[in-house]
Amino acid sequence: QMLNMTSDAHLFRTREELEEQEGAYPLGGNIFASPAGNWLPLYEGKMVQAYDHRAASVEVNPKNRHRPAQPVPATAEQQTDPDWVPAPQYWVNTNELTDAPGFSWCMSYKMITAPTNMRTMIAAALPRCGVGNSMGVLLPEKDKRLFQSVADLMLANINSVPFDFVIRQKVQGQNINWFIVEQLPVIPPERFDKVRFGPKTAAEIVRAAVLELTYTAHDMAPFARDMGHVDDSGNVRPPFTWDPERRLALRAKLDALFFHLYGITDRDDIRYIYSTFPIIKREETAAYGRYRSRELCLAWMNALVANTPTQTSDYEPHQHHPQSGPPPPWPHARRDPAGTHIR
Repeated sequence: QMLNMTSDAHLFRTREELEEQEGAYPLGGNIFASPAGNWLPLYEGKMVQAYDHRAASVEVNPKNRHRPAQPVPATAEQQTDPDWVPAPQYWVNTNELTDAPGFSWCMSYKMITAPTNMRTMIAAALPRCGVGNSMGVLLPEKDKRLFQSVADLMLANINSVPFDFVIRQKVQGQNINWFIVEQLPVIPPERFDKVRFGPKTAAEIVRAAVLELTYTAHDMAPFARDMGHVDDSGNVRPPFTWDPERRLALRAKLDALFFHLYGITDRDDIRYIYSTFPIIKREETAAYGRYRSRELCLAWMNALVANTPTQTSDYEPHQHHPQSGPPPPWPHARRDPAGTHIR
């Protein structure tokens, strides 16, 4: 963990405290500047969903004595705005962060969960920020290039359905403790380059999908830069459009690929694994009249075996177009060498 919501509470400031006590002013997005330094949002698990660092803002209701801070889900309009950022409950000064110096994003996963939830492992890349103890954090410590080369592969791996099926067998309470994470089976990084589906390696397919799922807002420009998403002049390309239908198809494509990598190719086995996620089945059946993510995954299983990893039609609904305009210069987007460290 990076910050403890109890023992480190004296380091946190609400927006009112920032403006009235610290003399802070907006610097851009959800970042504030003050005579004491810059203040970054403090992320909590309730603000994040898979591949989505903008899932919800936090709103405080003082009348709710037991849980006053509640998530307010982002609207469709907010999600499609690449400039929109969530409002946290607290901010923390950059001088108090224990992250990798000069590194402008991290990977994080929700630690508070349950095997009966919609999904048990939920992970996302975050811009540089404070992270509360409801989330585990993965950061570089020594070898930044090594971290960059595997971070997107790991993010896709731990967000995949087969991985989630395994962790649901291991989690008995409401926390993903680190001793559980250490036991979980992940695909070795070198295997992604060895396995091919037609003209593309598994690594190429995963990296393209994770980049598009993650880079939907300007504040993740440092992530996009580190993933090589730049033009001929070295400028970061615009964010990808937030499109729920395409995101569903991309995640199904990743799930199919990871079923292949884990050696689970029997279609009845895949159907059984999907049956252990009843909330998703119920919601998709209500919305589409069928278990759509399962159907898309099974379709992608065939497409990958047929060596057509770029198949479109029913599997990828339509051509994607990035947001127009270059990303703004985020004040904390600077780069230094580092390596891999897990907190």
